[in-house]
Amino acid sequence: MPNRQPLRIKTISEYHRVMGLPKPEHPLITVINLETITHPTGYDPLSLVFDFYSISLKRMSNAKIKYGQQQYDFDEGVMFFMSPGQVFGIDTNPDEPVIRSGWLLLVHPDFLWNTPLAKTIKQYEYFSYSVHEALHLSDKEETMMTGIFQNIDQEYRSNIDKFSQNVIIAQLELLLTYAERFYNRQFITRKITSHQILNRLEDVLTEYFNRNDLVQKGLPTVQYIAEELNISPSYLSALLKALTGQSTQQHIHNKLFEKAKEKLSTTSLSVSEIAYELGFEHPQSFSKLFKTKTNLSPLEFRQSFN
Repeated sequence: MPNRQPLRIKTISEYHRVMGLPKPEHPLITVINLETITHPTGYDPLSLVFDFYSISLKRMSNAKIKYGQQQYDFDEGVMFFMSPGQVFGIDTNPDEPVIRSGWLLLVHPDFLWNTPLAKTIKQYEYFSYSVHEALHLSDKEETMMTGIFQNIDQEYRSNIDKFSQNVIIAQLELLLTYAERFYNRQFITRKITSHQILNRLEDVLTEYFNRNDLVQKGLPTVQYIAEELNISPSYLSALLKALTGQSTQQHIHNKLFEKAKEKLSTTSLSVSEIAYELGFEHPQSFSKLFKTKTNLSPLEFRQSFN
């Protein structure tokens, strides 16, 4: 099947029109019961780009959600967050009906204008996670999140007054805060997956440093590590923070100093030679950083082994 250009949807009203829904109650925000959505025909697989935030709590059968090159089956209750400009696809089997349930909340950035959430929403890293990094909810968590969606929906469908926006913003902030808490719980409770990522991270770093191409390439970037692990940089950072208290960059530096200690204790290379092999242009920079990390100069560390 030839690739089709994504369908860009700029406004909430346009989304309602494309999905065959009644006009929204508000031009900058909408709350949708997913059971009411019927996707347009003649555009399969469906690929969309929104100019607004999307927060969904989904259960779907006979459909797969696609983000970038990743696919995810939403048979279980999960939450997924998208910021404006991300491409989001849905692959369906035309011979089988798509059965869906859950909620979809769409919020245009203009709705947040002149509120604290306009800035703080960008601090929630899960808006940049990949589709296979969705938030898996327990039954209790799903009930709690559904209640917040329903509260927003109730306010959204009430007569709009001067308090409406503030009430919705407060509920939205509550939903985002709970999502952050549940993601932190997910990093810890999904131990097998999380520790597999930690083990793979160690393998990727070890392989990179053992290739001894730090001179040409320098330290591996966070983006490189994330691509090797097939997860998004922000998800990797949040997972490592939850499990180890350290960022991806700190893990990279830990491996660098582990390698430095190995060379200092097992080889006769000079400090300058080791610094060069580890990608440092100036030995002084290496020595200063090493002492900051270990409270010993490279020579003092070497002497401790003799």
